[in-house]
Amino acid sequence: MAGFSVSRTYTQPRDEVRKTAENLAYQLESEYGVRARWQGDTVTMRGNGVDGRLEIDDEAVHVKVSLGLMARMFESPIRRVVNDYLDRYIS
Repeated sequence: MAGFSVSRTYTQPRDEVRKTAENLAYQLESEYGVRARWQGDTVTMRGNGVDGRLEIDDEAVHVKVSLGLMARMFESPIRRVVNDYLDRYIS
């Protein structure tokens, strides 16, 4: 599977980062049809040919996305959405 990983460090309170991460997961659900499931500070996302994981640790938000053959054409737009969202809302 092809895919990408993105990480962003943060200085804002962790609960704010969690809310921001939840909003990103919901945005990806609505735009790309993935389903998000939270467990602690980790969300797994699954959809047709898309598997993702967003994890919040004490210093950073980590996003890893794996794409199947048919979903590879969406790598660039998905990566752009993730990067833009993290750049805008994580500090």
